[in-house]
Amino acid sequence: MALDNHIESILWTEEQISQRVSELASQITEDFKSAPSSSAPVIVGVATGAFLFLADLVRKINLPITVDFVRAESYGSGTESNGAPRISFDLKNDIQGKHVILVEDIVDTGNTLSCLIAHLKSKGASSISVCTLLDKPARRKVNFELVGKGKFYRGFECQDYFVVGYGLDFAELYRNLPYVGVLKPEMYQ
Repeated sequence: MALDNHIESILWTEEQISQRVSELASQITEDFKSAPSSSAPVIVGVATGAFLFLADLVRKINLPITVDFVRAESYGSGTESNGAPRISFDLKNDIQGKHVILVEDIVDTGNTLSCLIAHLKSKGASSISVCTLLDKPARRKVNFELVGKGKFYRGFECQDYFVVGYGLDFAELYRNLPYVGVLKPEMYQ
C-alpha cells in the first residue's frame, strides 16, 4: 500500500489494537453491568477520528447500550490544535440523567475533551466517562474533570509523535490504515 511508505514506524499493530479494544470493552462491561437496563450507558463517539475505535469497541461491549455522535473541531488541516474547539454536530438523543461514555481517538491537550465534557454536563448527563484509544499526557494543557462516577479508560499512552491510522488522520488522510503509526515529518511539513 502506498500509504505505508508515508509511515516512519508502527507504534501499535492491528492485533495489538484489537486485543486492547477487547480489554477495554470487558472493563466497561464489568463496570456498568449492575446498571439497570433503563439506564443503559450512552456511548458517544467523537466524529470523525473515533469511528473505527467506536465500532470495534461497541461490538465487544456486552451490555444494552445506545450510540450517538458529536463532532468537535479544533485541528482543521494542521498538526496542532487551535486550542478553541467548537461543537459542529450535536447529539441526536437526550442524555438527561444518563451515564455517558465519551469515546475519543486521542486525548492530547485536553482542550477538546474539556469542552465536550462541559457540553455533555450541560445536557444533564448523570456521569461522564472517557474512553480514548490514545492518551498523550505530555501534551496536556487543560485538566479535565469527569462527571459523577465517571472513569477514564485508556487504550495506550502515546509519546509526543504525530500519529495516524485506525481513524486518526492528517488532513483527512490515513484513517484507513489498520494500525497506528508515526507519520513521516516530510508528509506534513
